Amino acid sequence: MLRITSWNVNGIRNPFGYQPWAENRTFNAMFDILEADIVIMQELKIQRKDLRDDMVLIPGWDCFFSLPKHKKGYSGVGIYTRQSVCAPIRAEEGLLGVLCPPGSSTHYRDLPDDACIGGYPSPIQIVELGVDPASLDAEGRCLVLEFPAFVLFGIYSPANSNGQRDDFRYGFICALDIRIRNLEKLGKRVILTGDLNVSREQIDTAKAEESMRQDGLSLEEYLNAPNRRVFNQLLENGKVPGERDKGREEPVLWDTIRECHPHREGMFTHWEQKINARPGNFGSRIDYVLCSISMKAWVAEANIQEGLMGSDHCPVFAKIKDVVKVEENTVHIADVINPYGMFKGGTRLRAYDPVNDLLPLSGRLLPEFVKRRSIKEMFAKLPANKLTSTPSTRSPPPPNNDGPTLTSTIHSSEKPASVPDIDAMRSPKRVAEKRHQSASSPVSRAVKRSRSNANSRSSQPLGKGQQSLKGFFSTKQIVSQPDSLRETSETSKEDDSSPSLLWGSDNDAVPPAVLSLAISANCSPPPPAFSDSIIDPQASKESWTKIFSKRPSPRCEGHGDPCTSLITKKPGPNCGRHFWICSRPLGPSGQKETGTQWRCNTFVWASDWNGANASRNLDDNREPGRSA
Repeated sequence: MLRITSWNVNGIRNPFGYQPWAENRTFNAMFDILEADIVIMQELKIQRKDLRDDMVLIPGWDCFFSLPKHKKGYSGVGIYTRQSVCAPIRAEEGLLGVLCPPGSSTHYRDLPDDACIGGYPSPIQIVELGVDPASLDAEGRCLVLEFPAFVLFGIYSPANSNGQRDDFRYGFICALDIRIRNLEKLGKRVILTGDLNVSREQIDTAKAEESMRQDGLSLEEYLNAPNRRVFNQLLENGKVPGERDKGREEPVLWDTIRECHPHREGMFTHWEQKINARPGNFGSRIDYVLCSISMKAWVAEANIQEGLMGSDHCPVFAKIKDVVKVEENTVHIADVINPYGMFKGGTRLRAYDPVNDLLPLSGRLLPEFVKRRSIKEMFAKLPANKLTSTPSTRSPPPPNNDGPTLTSTIHSSEKPASVPDIDAMRSPKRVAEKRHQSASSPVSRAVKRSRSNANSRSSQPLGKGQQSLKGFFSTKQIVSQPDSLRETSETSKEDDSSPSLLWGSDNDAVPPAVLSLAISANCSPPPPAFSDSIIDPQASKESWTKIFSKRPSPRCEGHGDPCTSLITKKPGPNCGRHFWICSRPLGPSGQKETGTQWRCNTFVWASDWNGANASRNLDDNREPGRSA
């Protein structure tokens, strides 16, 4: 069976910090655990420059990405397809068709009919949306793959951002409604997956009735919220108060998960992380796998996977039967989710061609990955002559009889016979003067000898030197100086007459007699006596710790647990203020409770908490009617 999985991962790297994904931190292992053949991910939160080989060059998988063009590291949708099971015939990004294929300046909507997916809103419909079409398709919120059997949408719909982007959000879902209905009119089936950021009705949101009562909304007003009304008109059995909107008279999609579990309560796919709402299952169902009504007989199973961690959403999936009915004909699903001629009766006729079967939008064809291969592929097929190495039979070069080499000149203490004596060529007077100078200057001879030794050491291979970083940082032992160097140091010391240069700047701290005794014994002098009082380092550390350490958090009154700190983001006079609340998760009721295992009603403004009196009554700091 074909298994389609949709998951808002809240960052493509995010799941690998959780079990079971942390055991084998590869996407191939993740897809195997999901048992999926098509994986749609939303909210990738990644830029194109940050895509890695392990995200793109997954053995046996093809991938497609729609990333935001302007807001970097924001939203993003990706679709992975298992090459052994399915292969799309077309791929596009965006709802309106105003973007261009890679390497082309022609919009998708302007391509020939046999080269595009189709169903794009008309220019009049785009104007009626009231949203800039380039902006709507540039946020990386829609990927569309076409298979012979259906058109697959991967969607990440805009969220409700405190009413700041209501027009953009409404324009997006209206564009999605138009595109799907247009494709249905063209006779194409549709599977719509992703995070649509809208719940259908009361059963899909925790304590919806209580929320409506607090907000003063009736059930009709709740269902007539703009985005919810458009969404329900797309669905069979969707609740739409009053008459349907013009152009939306008939539903076209079927909610696979709800129809497979029509009366199941608490079937949520998203939980707010800031209030730790997942343990108490205080959430909502906003992630879907929807299909055309004509395909509902194809669905064998659909469900949520609330036990899989790794995001504030959980994966959702639907399974398509092996044998389906297409236009009164019974066919194997593999025959209609691959290019024509690849399968017949569920049997593969030809292998997946990684060159001809790749679509222009494939991640494998991105310029930075097109010539890259995985390490496994690089070492899979090595030529036979590369596996073994033959020793070199080339003989060393013949000696140079014309003159000495550079190395021999440096290391040799005597001149070779073939080298002419330069001194002999000079005048006898200059030669005598030079020899007299050399004989009367032992220091010069020592310097020359040391330079010669240094040169010889530099020309040798560094095999017996420092072997590790530890040797670099270890303290070197004091080695007694040779007599000659000791005499030199004593001479320079007598000339400088400054013992402080060796032992410090305070001449009175170390007496000269003690200093000379220490030098002759090759040991360190005694430390100077301090006249000031000695400061206890432990006491100093404790004093600084008290200054820079964080204030202790208050403990909640219901359980005595340390509270957690949050920031008020609601517009108003308290926006940006820190406050403390009970750290326990919110209960199924969504309200603060007393005497239970769930979050109690402790609330303390951070500005009112000084950390000194932890036993004070926390009720004095709670504002009436304030909820965290």
